[in-house]
Amino acid sequence: MSDSEGLDAIIVGAGFAGLYQLYRLRELGLRCRVLETGEDVGGTWYWNRYPGARCDINSLSYSYSFSPELEQDWEWTEKYPTQPEVLRYLGHVADRFDLRRDISFETTVTAAHYDDAAGRWRVSTNAGRELTAQFLIMATGCLSASKLPEIGGLERYRGRTHHTARWGRDEIRFDGLRVGVIGTGSSGIQSIPIIAGQAADLTIFQRTPNFSMPAGNRPLTDAEIAAMKADYRAYRSAQRASRIGVPTPEASLSALAVTEEERNAAYQWGWEQGDLYSMTGQYVDVLVDPAANETAAEFVRAKIRAVVTDPVVAEKLSPRTFPYGTKRPCLDTGYYETFNRPNVHLVDVRETPLVEFTETGLRTSGAHYEFDAIVFATGFDAMTGALAAIDIRGRNGVTFSSQWSAGPRTYLGVAVARFPNLFTITGPLSPSVLSNMVVSIEQHVEWITDCISYVRKADCDTIEATAEAEEAWVQHVAEVASMTLFPRADSWYMGANVPGKPRTFLPYIGGVGEFRRICDEEAASGYPRFVLARAADRPEAVVS
Repeated sequence: MSDSEGLDAIIVGAGFAGLYQLYRLRELGLRCRVLETGEDVGGTWYWNRYPGARCDINSLSYSYSFSPELEQDWEWTEKYPTQPEVLRYLGHVADRFDLRRDISFETTVTAAHYDDAAGRWRVSTNAGRELTAQFLIMATGCLSASKLPEIGGLERYRGRTHHTARWGRDEIRFDGLRVGVIGTGSSGIQSIPIIAGQAADLTIFQRTPNFSMPAGNRPLTDAEIAAMKADYRAYRSAQRASRIGVPTPEASLSALAVTEEERNAAYQWGWEQGDLYSMTGQYVDVLVDPAANETAAEFVRAKIRAVVTDPVVAEKLSPRTFPYGTKRPCLDTGYYETFNRPNVHLVDVRETPLVEFTETGLRTSGAHYEFDAIVFATGFDAMTGALAAIDIRGRNGVTFSSQWSAGPRTYLGVAVARFPNLFTITGPLSPSVLSNMVVSIEQHVEWITDCISYVRKADCDTIEATAEAEEAWVQHVAEVASMTLFPRADSWYMGANVPGKPRTFLPYIGGVGEFRRICDEEAASGYPRFVLARAADRPEAVVS
């Protein structure tokens, strides 16, 4: 499609969100173009190819629900699928629904400016191309803008460097090398055991220890696959109504209302499930009461002490500066056991901070370390980073950066005041990263699609969230978060991992089911917290 043909919608990103949004808008008969930086579909699953990269949501749950035929056709092989398996799945979806023909790969969006007079978005790309469309949909992902550590001198380092979020397609091995890994978040915890098995010597630089649990990954059995496929429709309905996009039993007791023996038995059961939610879900107050939370935190710390033979190292690996669950817990395969290997060393950079890169390695305030390769497992500028990387301007040239100087402002995480016809899929202040992302993505895509259909059927040209609705939602998200322990952690949920980023709780913690109810109510009421307008009604419209 040439630029001159015009587009109804431009979608930025070809991961889970972008692919599904393209599929849905095609059903409306819209002319769409997806713009994707990568060479193929996949989004975060295209870029994060580091060793050990694996989903932390059960594969039978972490998948599209929109096509019963797709559910029955695709065969997952493991409880927690690897990055290659998720990428194959998304490639299968793109092929099955012939999506690639409307995707421009190796195309990075550099700017998106709203043309007030024309009532259209003008989108510029790295190739100097400009496209225009009535609707602009940001499917850029919550964890897609990678970041490096905030220390100088990287250009001096002469060894190999790799970032877990930009790993590359070729196999990378570390046999016989001296390797440094910076970061012990999810990507570090997944990759460190594998790198340790290859490297001659591995030094891990940790700023803040994370809580992690054994994933207990295993092949799926034919029986459990068949059982899920036989009952998928009921399971999907339960997912949509659940708190986190994964149906789980609702707790009814306080952790402080039972004996220590009862508590530990419940936590042990949760620990053995090998999932993100069974520990925090055992009691109603684990994420809201500090004393209740400490019971879960100490249970995990005892597990660490039981595995790691050096008590000093075990203590360094034991989180004590934030409540359990307020940073996303990790799932691992042999992570803590790795620290019993003679070739593995742990450096606490709170005790001896990183100072600079050198030609041969890294210098801390206490020592110099020489490496043949350094791996950055330093995570992302989460939720807002991918949006901030694009020069997005709304009415009268207002920028995202100016609107969001004190933190992101959205209505329902999907719309932004003064940015007409712009939608953000699982944007800031939506459940997103606190949920099964695929469930939240589908909910947002379907809501956006219905909204666009409503606008067109109403013979309107624009829809825009009101500033009042946005302000009320920002306040509601903050109020709900303040009722929990989450704001007590210096987490990427709070933007605390990026220097200078406003400290504010980025996702909505009210739950997937409740969020869906709020969104559905807005749509069923005719979008009362939005302004719909025709081009002729806009005071800034140019009439020829």
